[in-house]
Amino acid sequence: MDFTHSERSLELQRRVADLIDRWVLPVNPDWYRAVAAGDYPPAFLADLKAYAKSEDLWNFFLPSLGEDEPGIGLSHVEYAPLAELMGRVPWSAEVFNCSAPDTGNMELLKLFASPAQYQRWLRPLLEGEIRSAFAMSEPDVASSDATNIRTTIRRDGGDYVVDGRKWFITGAAHPDCRFVIVLGVSDPDEDAPQHSRHSMIIVPMDAPGLSVVRNIPVLDHVAPEGHCELVFRDVRVPADHLLGSEGQGFAMAQARLGPGRIHHCMRTIGQCEVALELMCDRALERRAFGHYLHGYANVQQWIAQSRLEIDQARLLVLRAAWRIDAEGNKGARADVAGIKVVAARLQTRVLDRAIQLFGAMGLTPDTPLAEFFRWGRALRLLDGPDEVHLRTVARIELDRARENPGRSSAYFTMPERL
Repeated sequence: MDFTHSERSLELQRRVADLIDRWVLPVNPDWYRAVAAGDYPPAFLADLKAYAKSEDLWNFFLPSLGEDEPGIGLSHVEYAPLAELMGRVPWSAEVFNCSAPDTGNMELLKLFASPAQYQRWLRPLLEGEIRSAFAMSEPDVASSDATNIRTTIRRDGGDYVVDGRKWFITGAAHPDCRFVIVLGVSDPDEDAPQHSRHSMIIVPMDAPGLSVVRNIPVLDHVAPEGHCELVFRDVRVPADHLLGSEGQGFAMAQARLGPGRIHHCMRTIGQCEVALELMCDRALERRAFGHYLHGYANVQQWIAQSRLEIDQARLLVLRAAWRIDAEGNKGARADVAGIKVVAARLQTRVLDRAIQLFGAMGLTPDTPLAEFFRWGRALRLLDGPDEVHLRTVARIELDRARENPGRSSAYFTMPERL
């Protein structure tokens, strides 16, 4: 594995960093003021997107980007440092058309969309003209096991009828959200293979019977783009809105979640870097009990531990990115599961230290620390809780042991018992 950045990658990093420094950070306070006033998305976002697109700083995340499609498709390893830069200002990902859940939906549509679906849904997403959502989790079942999902997708003549309830659907409150990809049960036979009973279907947000019940606060914060609860009551859509084939839904969901999880981890590294920078600046300028904070041993340890843990997590993320590029989602399954746990736990640890160093100010909106901590804690649940990913890693390790039983016996050092 060689994580040395190519000259093209370094140039893109410089250009993205420059755009963020020159155009995004100066309006960052305006972003939060606009959101607080209910002006979402702020008018200047469209200008920033148009500028980024004109500079060809667009759609970095999609390795399979075609020549006639807008943007620069990069490998996951090449994309990692750019996602880290965007993670430093969370809303900036939309400037480059690289924000979730659109990235995952574009991956899905790129793989499975029909020509008509491409023109109606994927092309406008690639152009940054619309937004989208992805509906998987449900309030009435343990959605960490996707085979529990109860929303139904029933064929009725030339249509499909969708019934069910979904929640924590990111992006559904965005004014430009035009459709949601829904995962549901299309085979009612409970004795059928459990991974072949689900399908995905595209449902326009204005479809009769689809209602946005509420935008659910996450740790008492209401996201402007929404983490919404949706209800589908006899929502009828044409059969040509089915994505892929019936019974492919579970496999398609796994294909979508792999890259999405690694993108989250990449952005997390950027937020942890910001937190560490803020910690260091605070420690150098703040005095308590006659001494600067940086002189206290516990503060030095917080800073050092944070640096080591961030660098360790970055290396794991890069290895997972390399494995996805080399072996695909299936080959990188253990790596992606592992970094999902490592990155989320990293963020809560680093942000907890930073907040403690800032004192009460760290709990306020005056710094990004509270927002970053909230996101890190949510990351331990979204796209699968820590426990599910740890279970995946453990199963893969145990499978390796079963392939060569007793391989560790040679390391025993005690003689046989008499």
